[in-house]
Amino acid sequence: MNKKISRGAGILLAVSSLPSDYGIGSFGRAAFDFVDFLALAGQKYWQILPIGPTGYGDSPYQSFSAFAGNPYFIDLKLLQEEGLLTEEECAEAFVTGRRASHVDYLALFENREPIFRKAFSRFKDHGALKTFRLENKAWLEDYALFMAVKKKMGHKSWQEWDDDIRLRREKAVKAYGKALKSDIDYHVFAQYMFFKQWGALKRYANEKGVKIIGDIPIYASMDSADVWANSGLFLLDDDKNPIDVAGVPPDYFSKTGQLWGNPLYRWDVLKETGYGWWLKRLESCFKLYDIIRIDHFRGFEGYYAIPHGSKTAVSGEWRKGPGIDFIGVLNKTFGRGCFIAEDLGVITRGVKRLLRESGYPGMKVLQFAFDSGEENDYRPHNYTANSVVYTGTHDNDTTRGWILSAKKKDLAQAMRYMGCRDENGMAWAFIRLAMASVSKIAVVPIQDYLNLDGRARMNVPSTIGGNNWRFRIRKNTISPALTRKIRKITKLYGR
Repeated sequence: MNKKISRGAGILLAVSSLPSDYGIGSFGRAAFDFVDFLALAGQKYWQILPIGPTGYGDSPYQSFSAFAGNPYFIDLKLLQEEGLLTEEECAEAFVTGRRASHVDYLALFENREPIFRKAFSRFKDHGALKTFRLENKAWLEDYALFMAVKKKMGHKSWQEWDDDIRLRREKAVKAYGKALKSDIDYHVFAQYMFFKQWGALKRYANEKGVKIIGDIPIYASMDSADVWANSGLFLLDDDKNPIDVAGVPPDYFSKTGQLWGNPLYRWDVLKETGYGWWLKRLESCFKLYDIIRIDHFRGFEGYYAIPHGSKTAVSGEWRKGPGIDFIGVLNKTFGRGCFIAEDLGVITRGVKRLLRESGYPGMKVLQFAFDSGEENDYRPHNYTANSVVYTGTHDNDTTRGWILSAKKKDLAQAMRYMGCRDENGMAWAFIRLAMASVSKIAVVPIQDYLNLDGRARMNVPSTIGGNNWRFRIRKNTISPALTRKIRKITKLYGR
């Protein structure tokens, strides 16, 4: 799998942000139309956010599984075409008006599963389901049981379940498996349809010359099937509670740091197993993506440990990560050309050395180039080819939003650097700067091509709720004129 990342351009858009009539983007017609747009616009890459089932705060970085897919992305009209749903049943999930511009997670929680269960009741291809089950037995049974028990327990975190099943006592696992068989089978069906529909979309994208850049969180969510079923791989006490949790110290995004709350890995135990869980995870991911962006790559060199129960991330400490021993196993198994390292945050000499030894391209974010008034690595004249440049990421404000909120001296410096005299044209000046750089890949969030302000921001780190993870584009937002404009600037800079 030793691929080589070629020079090109891509667009960042979460699947959830695609237009649809049903409350959230899906793997249906709008996704195929978006691929067509990418191809017409000369884009080689579509970068997405994690597509696992979302948990706490609806964040794609807090998923119930590191292996499973988000059932909300299953397209209802495709199920209708298979004869599994009627038009009237699909209409039950119809969302119009103001909510069409934002994901409606409450509506999804309330109405999507009952509709999917109707589709499951009519599904007859049990042979395909059996094959899928066998091919994914390493994670699928644990996940399906986890979700079935979670519903029975009133959707509470597994740490609040009854002790027998919380601690996975053999007798309890068998009893719940038998009692909840129909629910378990339903979740297997939902995963089958997710992988079937995504597989068709990915094949279409690849045929159009578009590669998928996936995104995986470095950590598993505490409330996940992964931690519940593999608790020995995580830093938990004898009662399965976390000892220390993940996060980052005070930084650009937060004065008190970011307290993520994910359990930390027992890297010594993982090493003894040849990092088997991680290899299985990535093998599963490469069925979904062509290239993987590893979130918080610096955690492999050193990770920040915060005592469980802390209110902020201020009291944490740095600990040594698995380093090149782990990265070497990944490269031997999958090849260097399959990964992008998210190397943002507190970057030490050790992190830079590990990135260099890994061979992975790191990230350059243009919004960081002008926020200090000082020379820094985010200014394009300091880039190397082995990097991926972004105007901004899902954690940044939109470029238009940055322009409107930046300090006057930072804005003035950015305008001088780009030779830009008019603030109204600065979003495209950022795009031009990214395209002209030596970085192998230039990625632009769709919000920046549309010149949207901060109301279209995807996420504000260290916050929960609000409009986080809810942004969507409307139908017909991307015009033929915009498509031609993107293609022209992409071609101009040899991407």
